[in-house]
Amino acid sequence: MKKKPPKRTCKKQRTVFSLLIIHCSLLIALPPLSAQETENYDDFRDLGSAPREITVTGTPETTQQITVIDKETIERSGARDLASLLEEEINMSVTRHGGYGNQTEMNLRGFDTERIAILIDGVPANSPRSGEFDINQIDLNNVERIEIVYGGSDTKYNVSGALGGVINIITIKKQKTGWNFGFTLSNTGYMPGEYNMRHAQGEIGEPEFIDLVDMQSVSLFAGYGAERFSWRASLFGNRAGNHYLYEDDYGFARRKISNEVLDGGGNVNLLFALPKDASILSDTRAYYAHRNFPVTMNSVGTVLATDLIITENIIFAAPVIFRDDLATEASISYQTSITNYGVNISSNDHYLTAINRWNWYTTEKLTVLSGFDWRFLYINVDSPTELQPVKTGNQGGVYLTGEFKIVKNLLLVGSVKLVTDTNQAGAIPKLGLRWQITPLFTLKNNYFRSFKFPDFDDLYYRSMDSTFVGNPNLKPEDGWGADIIGELRLEKYFSFTSTVFGQWTTDSIHWVKSQGGRWSPENVGTACFTGADFRPVFTFPFEKGIFTSIKIGVNYQFQFSWLLSGDLDFENSFRIPYMPTHIIGGSIDLAWETGSLFISAHYESTRYADTTNKLVLDPYCIVHATLNQNIGSNFTFFASLRNILNAKYESFASYYMPGISLVCGVRARFNISKEQDD
Repeated sequence: MKKKPPKRTCKKQRTVFSLLIIHCSLLIALPPLSAQETENYDDFRDLGSAPREITVTGTPETTQQITVIDKETIERSGARDLASLLEEEINMSVTRHGGYGNQTEMNLRGFDTERIAILIDGVPANSPRSGEFDINQIDLNNVERIEIVYGGSDTKYNVSGALGGVINIITIKKQKTGWNFGFTLSNTGYMPGEYNMRHAQGEIGEPEFIDLVDMQSVSLFAGYGAERFSWRASLFGNRAGNHYLYEDDYGFARRKISNEVLDGGGNVNLLFALPKDASILSDTRAYYAHRNFPVTMNSVGTVLATDLIITENIIFAAPVIFRDDLATEASISYQTSITNYGVNISSNDHYLTAINRWNWYTTEKLTVLSGFDWRFLYINVDSPTELQPVKTGNQGGVYLTGEFKIVKNLLLVGSVKLVTDTNQAGAIPKLGLRWQITPLFTLKNNYFRSFKFPDFDDLYYRSMDSTFVGNPNLKPEDGWGADIIGELRLEKYFSFTSTVFGQWTTDSIHWVKSQGGRWSPENVGTACFTGADFRPVFTFPFEKGIFTSIKIGVNYQFQFSWLLSGDLDFENSFRIPYMPTHIIGGSIDLAWETGSLFISAHYESTRYADTTNKLVLDPYCIVHATLNQNIGSNFTFFASLRNILNAKYESFASYYMPGISLVCGVRARFNISKEQDD
C-alpha cells in the first residue's frame, strides 16, 4: 500500500541504523521465549520442518537465536494482527499510525520492517519497491507457526536485506485425513462516551453506541486431506470503522473519524506428495483493501487508497534427490500489486522471484549449503510528476555455507553470500559458533556483515508536488555486527535466554529536508547500537485441581542507540527515532483442560520522534487479557480485553491509539474422516 508522503518521510527518518562494536565479553546465561517456544534440535542434520508441513526451506537453527510461535499460541493470544501478536509474544516494538488497517512498522534489534526480511512460507514478501510489508494481508487464522530469526546476515533462509532479522510466516500444512472445515467470527467494540467535535470551541458529541460494534471479522476455510494429495481454501474479511475515543494534543476528548477500512482476501493451496517424500505445492493468494486515510489525526477530510495484491507461488521440496545425501527446495513466485492513492497516483507493479536451495550432507561432520535467489521488478507508476513512469530492475545473490561439527557438541558455521542489483555488488560474510556445553546449556556466537541496497522508492520516488523526490545516487547501507547468546533449559519447567548484541552501520539512509523545503533521501552518516535481551520462562504443571498448568514469562530488552552524522558523536547521545531504550514485557498463561486465560503486558520507555530528540513521546504500558473456553470438541468461545488500563499514548507522533476495547468471538473446527464414518 502506498503511504502518504509525509508518513513515509517520518518513517524513513526512524528506520535506519544499527550498531556498535559490542561487548562480546559479557554474558550471563539465556534463552528467548515467553508465551512462545524455541525449537530444540538434537541433530544438526534435522531439517527442522514439522512432519505434516512443506516449508522445508532452510537449514536448522545452527548458531542463530530463533523463536517459534505455534498455532496454539497464536489462537490463545487473541491478537488481531501480526504486529499485535509479535508485540505480545516476543515483546517487539511496534509503531502504528492509528487503528486497524493503518501503516504499521515492526522493530527487530533496532531495524524497522524495511530492514527485516519478511517471508511467507520461505518466500520473500517485502515489497521490492518500498521494502514494506502490509501486515493486514496475513490472516492469523490461516497461520500454522511463525519463526523469528534475530540478527543480520541470515544463514537459515539466506535471504538478502535481513539487517535486523527474519520473520517467516508459515501458512502451509498438509490437511488431516478427510474433510476439514471451520470458521472464526468476532466483533470488536470500543467504549462510547462524550467527545469534543472541534476542540474547546466545538459542540459536545453524544456517545455513539454504534462503536460497540465497530469492527467485524470473519474467516472461513475448507480442505481435504488424503495420503498423496491435499487441498485447502480459505477466505477472510474485516470491516473496521476505527471510531474510537482518544485525547488529542490539546487534552480534549475526540472521536476518530474518516478512517474506515474494508479489506479481505483468499487463499487456495494444493499439495501433492511425490516419491521419496518429495512434494510440490501450488499456493495462490489474493488480498484487497479499501481504506480512508484522514489527512491528519483530527481531520475530517480523507484520502482514499485501494490495494490489490495477487500472488502465485509454486514450491518443490525434496529431502532426498539424486542421491541419499542431497536435499533441495525450489520455488518460483509471481506477484502483481495494483495501488491507487488519491485521485492522481496509481501503480501496477509486477515481481517475479526464483529461489533454489541445496543441502549436501557430505560427511557426519560437514554439511554444505548453497543456492541462489533472484527477483525481477517491473514498476509502472501513473503520476503527473513521474519523469520515468516505467522502471525495471533485478536483485539477487548466490551463497555458500559450510556447517562443520568440530566435535560432537561444537558446530562452526561459515558463510558468504554475493549480492547484486545489477548496478553494484557486495559480499556478505558470516561466522557462527554453536557449543552445547552441557545437555542443559548452549552457547552461540555470531559475527557478520550487514548490507542492504536502497529500495526503489528511495531511488526514484516523486510526490505529486515534487516535495518528496528520490535520490538515484544513494549508496547501500553497510555495516558489521555480532551477538553472543546463552540458552539454559531445565526440562519443561524453566528456560532462560540471554543475548548481548550490537551493530554498526555506515551510509544510513534518511529522508532529509533541504533549505528549499524539498525532502530527499541521503546517506547521512553512521548509526550504531548495543543492547541485551533477557527472557526467563517458568512453567508449573499441576497434577490435581481444575488447572493443568501455569506459565510465567518475563522479557527485558535494553537497547542504546547513537546517531552519528555531521557534527554528532557519542557524547551527543542522540537516540534513533522511535527506538525505546527499555522494553519490559511479561505474560501469565493459566490453563485448564477446556480453556485458558492469557494475560500480557508491554512497557516502552521514552521515545523520540525526530533525529534531534526534541519531540518527546511519553512512556506507555498496555495490558491485554484473553479468555478461551472450549465447548465440546469443535467450538471455542473467546473474549479479549485490549488495553485494559485504557492507556492514552502516541505510537507515532500525533497519532493516538485506541483505549480499552472488547473482542468477542467464536472459533469452530471440524474434521470428517473415513475412519470416523466407519
